[in-house]
Amino acid sequence: MTSHDDALHLAVRLAHRAGELQLARRDDLVVRGTKAHANDLVSDVDIASEELIVAGLTEAFPDDGVLGEEGTDRVGRSGRRWIIDPIDGTRNYITRSAPWSVCLALQEDDATTVAVVHDPAAGETFTAVTGRGAFLNGNAIHASAEDTLDRALLALTFNPSPQTRGRVARLLPALLEALGDLRRYPAALQLAYLAAGRVDAGLLLDTKPWDVAAGHLIAAEAGVVLTGPGGRPAPELTVSAAPGIRVAFHRQVAPLLGLPDDENPT
Repeated sequence: MTSHDDALHLAVRLAHRAGELQLARRDDLVVRGTKAHANDLVSDVDIASEELIVAGLTEAFPDDGVLGEEGTDRVGRSGRRWIIDPIDGTRNYITRSAPWSVCLALQEDDATTVAVVHDPAAGETFTAVTGRGAFLNGNAIHASAEDTLDRALLALTFNPSPQTRGRVARLLPALLEALGDLRRYPAALQLAYLAAGRVDAGLLLDTKPWDVAAGHLIAAEAGVVLTGPGGRPAPELTVSAAPGIRVAFHRQVAPLLGLPDDENPT
């Protein structure tokens, strides 16, 4: 068993334990307040989930660094760093209106090598290790085979700040005209659903590293084509598409997002 196998198995166990906590505490959670803006909520379960995950990582890998959404920021000595989002989609979790997930990613030299996105309510666990493909509950998954843009299902994720919502409002008319339909998901599940072929294209706007670190690897390992500023996906902008529509989708969104028309996503 390699070190990546050890890391993956632990990440899956911790994601499942955090998910069990979230399901158990859903009826008595306490909203602690907001962070960056009025739509950026945090609950006591977010904090408890991060504490659970960090404790498990620290016990198993005491020399690894850890960066978490709820404030954990530990510098390690191993050259490895875990990036965690204890609840990606906190508002969905609190309101019971849509899915949420637990996300863990292991980075080495700034490249994600192990990724887990776990949906507690659905009992779905998306995983990837670099170079080995992507999996859902242990079964291999692949990007959509869609090859026609006007039939494509677009997944949209954006920071719900007033500024970003205004930006999205200006994008929507062109997107709705060009594509088949649209869905909105939290960042990690958008990328996981792209990996599983459930949606055909995706846009992520103004997210954070913990939102996308795990999902980027899972999507890429499933054959999704990802790009962004300078030709690389980034938290502030990720453009994703199934291979069959990646050129057409990029040509459609590049002028809307200020990307070069000749960008060559890989």
